Amino acid sequence: MTESKKPQDLATRCIHAGDTEDPATGAVMPPIVTSSTYRSPEFGKSGEHVYSRASNPTRDAFERCVADLEAGVRGVAYASGMAATAGILELLEQGAHVVAPADLYGGTLRLFNEVRTRQAGFEFTYVDFADLDAVAAAIQPKTQLIWIETPTNPLLKIVDLAAVAELGKSRDILVAVDNTFATPCLQRPLELGCDIAMHSTTKYLGGHSDVIGGINVVADAEIGRRLVSLRSAVGSVPGSFDAYLTLRGVKTLALRMQRHCENAQALAEWLQAQSGVKRVYYPGLAADPGHALARRQMSAFGGIVTIELAGDVAKFMNSLEVFTLAESLGGVESLAGHPVTMSHSTVPAATREAMGITPSTVRLSVGIEAVDDLRADLASALTAAGG
Repeated sequence: MTESKKPQDLATRCIHAGDTEDPATGAVMPPIVTSSTYRSPEFGKSGEHVYSRASNPTRDAFERCVADLEAGVRGVAYASGMAATAGILELLEQGAHVVAPADLYGGTLRLFNEVRTRQAGFEFTYVDFADLDAVAAAIQPKTQLIWIETPTNPLLKIVDLAAVAELGKSRDILVAVDNTFATPCLQRPLELGCDIAMHSTTKYLGGHSDVIGGINVVADAEIGRRLVSLRSAVGSVPGSFDAYLTLRGVKTLALRMQRHCENAQALAEWLQAQSGVKRVYYPGLAADPGHALARRQMSAFGGIVTIELAGDVAKFMNSLEVFTLAESLGGVESLAGHPVTMSHSTVPAATREAMGITPSTVRLSVGIEAVDDLRADLASALTAAGG
């Protein structure tokens, strides 16, 4: 009797998960299938693929890989992270109520407050997810979804996934998690009882700032079937080349995340001691409010470090040379973002203030460059900023 293979390490699965080799040729990467339509074997019978809005071999290979990494039963890829978020909302009925963290990505808030409230009559309640009693109290009879970010964007708050998942199950409420910042290398929400793990694959999964995309991975096959049907109806699919590029990025995800986390931890510890920095947000710091929970829930603390500057923000940003002043995050290159004018620019000022985001808040997406070069770049910029 042949013994079953032991579960492979995630680093191995990043490369081999999902049977992404081409069975026809043995190519270790799937071909980029650009065809929009597929020949039926005979009248009245359909082949595996019919029309690429419904399924595409390249996209399917990418979906299988990420579903395996997230320990899910189905991956559903989208043209962007926001399209993936919208795809989850399409599961809900007209007039649904959603509970979400008060500290949330600005694009998600925009979709929630400016689109779905008007278009679908949704209602949203935003609470501090550090207070599980507040989360429970926010639930209404018509609550259909609990939406989570952890770590949150940009202040890196940590949400107890297992506790919220248990709350959702006890009330028969869907629990979805934006797992973009952590990736399945650091955190797997489905293993902690959540229903859907969502990613902006533009970020760490793609990893090279050259492709836009999103994906939802589900724990339940029926939810996956519904998402695929809704995606086909709406048409929010990624092209085959985008799926190929993202799958190529996933192959090195584990290696990149190790370096992102090592660099971020080193810089966060160093930034704590700098007079030009008023506060450092990073769950890997022992003094961070979410540190203990992050240690239980995550295998490492991620590649994002957020700081409150004491000096001049413009001078700081304009003095950076290795860090690039730019939107987005999760690429191999280090990026410096300013939430007030970038990721959260569409959020009303009063809401930003209540979230704790100020004009001095800077979000650093720490890349995989040599950490000494990154530290020297920040030191020079802090000197230029004063404070």
